[in-house]
Amino acid sequence: MFMDKFMRYQMVAILSAILFGVSTPLSKILLGQIAPIPLAAFLYIGSSIGLLVFQQIDHLIRRQSKAEASLEKKDTPWLIGAIFSGGIIAPILLMSGLRITPASTASLLLNFEGVATALVAALFFSEHIGKRVWVALVLITLASIFLSWDFTNQWGFSIGAIEILCACFFWGLDNNFTRNISLKNPFSIVVIKGFSAGLFSLFLAFLLKNPIPSLKIILFAMLLGCFSYGFSLVLFVVALRNLGSARASAFFGTAPFIGATLSLILFKSVPNIMFIISLPVMIVGTILLFREEHSHKHFHEYIAHEHRHSHTDDHHNHPHMPQEVPKSGYHSHFHIHEPIEHEHPHVPDIHHRHSHLPKKK
Repeated sequence: MFMDKFMRYQMVAILSAILFGVSTPLSKILLGQIAPIPLAAFLYIGSSIGLLVFQQIDHLIRRQSKAEASLEKKDTPWLIGAIFSGGIIAPILLMSGLRITPASTASLLLNFEGVATALVAALFFSEHIGKRVWVALVLITLASIFLSWDFTNQWGFSIGAIEILCACFFWGLDNNFTRNISLKNPFSIVVIKGFSAGLFSLFLAFLLKNPIPSLKIILFAMLLGCFSYGFSLVLFVVALRNLGSARASAFFGTAPFIGATLSLILFKSVPNIMFIISLPVMIVGTILLFREEHSHKHFHEYIAHEHRHSHTDDHHNHPHMPQEVPKSGYHSHFHIHEPIEHEHPHVPDIHHRHSHLPKKK
């Protein structure tokens, strides 16, 4: 049962990467008619508006009981931290670094977001990351580096390159801050982050006097943002909730390969040698993640919280009146977990963030 759930959320992470990956070649088509900063603005704004519309339609159709926990006041610091680190500070560092860094160097450095996310998770949030996950993460990152390798452009390491690495670090912070509120409604999280990042990018576009494109281009960018940023990031938050930061980010790291594959199809180009080299490396890294098994006796302390759950596992056995549980089985309410010690396969999801330090004798 636990491994079935694990596999389900691995596929959620892969689907998130697919939706985000397709944005690269489609955005490339748009970039001939819109500057990068206003494009980013309309992608993010489109993601938020699209998710709001979807939520309203879904509510009207299903009219079911509450299925997700709402954001609370105590979540505000994590949400603000995610917005500032990933939506404001990281983009500023990236744009500053791009001014003095060769494009080829920048493309390679941007692949380190997954590694940065794992390092932040391990060093600052005590997330357990085994050897298999580290190897998988390194392989997937290497495959992305091979994909973005450009022998024709200028190379160089400078202050700008350090700024880009710092941007990756702040996106890593963003991923981990978001993980800490991932048990709450992912639609609300992504809508707030999308509007914040979108309005900030739009402000920068006006500040830098970037031209605003036609309404047709704006609507197309917003539609792309709805799926490739909105629904993709909702799925990513769900993956963070159920897999932890390092594993979710590792799966999400397959997005460049997905984008490159679609580019080959759309632009009818022949795969180059670096694509051929990266393919087996990416596959091996992904297989390592899929085949991860982690099981040991562990102890759950008393905890009281609210989040989306069902009663099909050994962690949610609190009583209900039959009419209180919807047909889907998933619902959200405040509930209590009594202390329990047991053993089963698990990952660092919201119920398994225990320490893995050896016990003192």
